[in-house]
Parts: sequence; C-alpha cells; structure tokens
Amino acid sequence: MVAGVIICFILGYLIIVFEHPLKLDKTVPALIMGALCWALISVGHVDIIDHHGHGMEHGEGDYYDWLGGILLHHIGKTAEILVFLIGAMTIVELIDLHKGFSVITNRITTNSKKKMLWMICILAFFLSATLDNLASTIVLVSLLRRLVPDKTERLWFVSMGVIAANAGGAWSPIGDVTTTMLWIGDRVSTVGLITHLVVPSLVCFAVPTFIASLTSPFQGNIQLASRDKARENEKLKVLSSHTMLAVGIGGLISVPIFKSITHMPPYLGMMLALGIVWLVSEYIHPEEDFEDERKHLYSAHTALSRIEMSSILFFLGILMAVGSLESLGVLNTLAAWLDSSLPSQDLVIILLGVFSAIIDNVPLVAASMGMYSEPMDAKLWHFIAYSAGTGGSMLIIGSAAGVAAMGMEKIDFIWYLKKVTWLAALGFIAGAITFLLMYNLFF
Repeated sequence: MVAGVIICFILGYLIIVFEHPLKLDKTVPALIMGALCWALISVGHVDIIDHHGHGMEHGEGDYYDWLGGILLHHIGKTAEILVFLIGAMTIVELIDLHKGFSVITNRITTNSKKKMLWMICILAFFLSATLDNLASTIVLVSLLRRLVPDKTERLWFVSMGVIAANAGGAWSPIGDVTTTMLWIGDRVSTVGLITHLVVPSLVCFAVPTFIASLTSPFQGNIQLASRDKARENEKLKVLSSHTMLAVGIGGLISVPIFKSITHMPPYLGMMLALGIVWLVSEYIHPEEDFEDERKHLYSAHTALSRIEMSSILFFLGILMAVGSLESLGVLNTLAAWLDSSLPSQDLVIILLGVFSAIIDNVPLVAASMGMYSEPMDAKLWHFIAYSAGTGGSMLIIGSAAGVAAMGMEKIDFIWYLKKVTWLAALGFIAGAITFLLMYNLFF
C-alpha cells in the first residue's frame, strides 16, 4: 500500500503539471490526491510514524486513534500556513481597495522594462527579508498589476519577482518558513545566517536578473497606452490611501516582531495584524462625503471576496499529500539514501534544493534536521537554508511564493518551466558556488 500512496502522489502531481493541456484546475487533483493518499494509508493499515519519529507501539488506543492523531498534527501545521496566507491576502486586498499601492506606483515613473525589472527584483529581495517571501510576493503581484497592465508582460516580472523573493527570504531568519525552522531549532543564529548567506542570496537573484535583462521580454518599454490609462486611474487616490498603506505594511511587518516577542506561531501574529487593519478600515473615511451606502466598497468583506480561495485549497491538498509521504518515512528514506550514495555532502544538499522545487521544502528540511546533529551555525545548516530556500524557484509550485503568484496570476506550470526555470537554475547554481567559495576562503 505504500507503493500505492507514492503512485497516487506521482499521478496527482503529473496532472497538476499538465493542468493546461488537460484544461483542469490544479486544485482538483491536489484535493483528490491529498485525500486519497491518507485514505490508502487508512485502508491498508500502513505503519506510519508521528512527528517525533515514533511508530504505533508508542501510542495508546487502536490504529485509527493513532492515525487520527497524526492526521490532526498535519492538518494543524497546514492550517497555520493557510491562515497566514488568508490573512496576508486580505490585508493586501484591503490596501488595494483603498488604493494604497498608488502611493508607490505614482512614484515609479519609468517605462523601461529593464529598469522596471531591476527595481522590482531589488524590492522583492529586501522586502522578502523584512517580511517573508510569501507576503512580499502577494504585495508585489498587486503592485505589478498597476505598473504593468498587460498580463503577458506582467507574468515575466512576477516570475522574476518570485526568484528574487525566495533569494531574499533565504538569508533572513524570518524570510522563509525553512529558515525559521532552522532558527527556532537552534541550528542557525541570526548573525550567522546573515553573514553566511546574504552574498550567495544576492548572487542567486542578481545573476538571473542580469541575464533576463538581456533577453527580448525585457527590451523596450511597457505599453504606453494601457500604462498611461492605469496611471490616470491610480491618481484618483482616496483620502485613506496613505493611512491604509502604512497600517497594512506595518501590520505585515509586525508579524515577525510579534513572533520574536511572544515566541508564538506566525499565524497568531497575522490574526492580530488582520484584526487591527480591519478595525482601522471600519472607521476610516476614504472619501470627503463618505456615506454608509458606499462603505461596502472599502470593507474587509469585499477584500475577503477578492482573495483566491482556489489557491488556498490547492495548498491544502498539496501539503496534506506531502504530509502523508512524511508520515510514511519516504522523505527520510530518500534523504538517507542520498547521503549514503553520493560522494559529497555538499552534493546531497544541492540535490535537496533541487527536490525542494518538486516536493515541499518544509518536510525536506524537517527530515534533514532529524538526520544530522552538527552544532549551531555549522556549514551544513547554512547550506541547507540556502538550498531549500532558493531551490524552490526552479518550479512555480516549488515555493510558497511561487504558489501564491501562480494562484493570483494564473501562471501556467509549463510556461514557467520553459521560460523561467533555466534562469532560476542558473541563479541557484551561481549562489551555491558562491557559498562554497566563501566558506572555504573566509569561514
């Protein structure tokens, strides 16, 4: 039955990959795959392990009680991500309803695609380190919808923004869920992570950005007619634009601060941030002659109706399916086999980065934390943080930032694979080489 679960995952993943030719929303196979993987485990009474690595012999009660407890753990971890995602999306939509992003877009006057590319990628890199790669990508997509009205052109900017956001999240302890895991688990320190990874991460985003700036999609100017029209619309700011932008971005920034102070999961900080932003939106007056009849146009209820629930459900299916593989021990077995089969541990970690583009990087990092016992700030942990954080850029579904962008902009998997994967791969390899050279020379 273990083989059946693996086959179910592979088939579901292939259907997701070919969603465009099949003309099937990726959420459908993700939900079916997530449910069937656990159903096969239950029907086959497969021996599984909990998050402590314990089997049924360490539990109490019958098999289904044991299975239910493990399933509850995985749905809980998945719910943390989904609540965080819903909160971030709602805050961004609230800012958008109050035309908060016009405060930024009205200050960006260039029509040059090349200049715009560098501005967006630099913004994504540092914004991701300050917030996290998921929230920064959501903000960037909303921003690009105003700067680049043509969707065909915008997909390129969004895709490059995903690469930069993932690179920016790798050198910050709050920039990516995997670096946060390593940080909380006392594998890396804040200073050690920044010192070892800021330069490789910079190379990881700068190399593909430079190469992309030389290609045809980033030559010339953004379409003037639609761009000028978009600017005219953006100039129609409302009175609450500056306030909602400040409160919204401040709310997102407060999430890692809340976590650092309280040591509570990020989703609780996001709940608090959303509540405060929602509160402000209820009492602020967007217009001079503001009437109750127009209040719904700027309300959180309208913002909630605009978020991509299909991407939330897609995330649910994918993470639950990966959770089933983790409970079966497949990921641990794969990591152990790689470690014993390959001649270099560095090569193993590079492959971990490649696999993080295919399989969620969270269980891969969790498995690696259970495999190795090196001390804090060892070379191994920093390289894992880099590889797991940036390797996911090679596929659009390989990172939380990519999944969010895919859901918001309906980016086709095959299009990204053909057009962007090679750029992300070059950046990943360049950053990895930079890390290894820096470590041998300076550390």
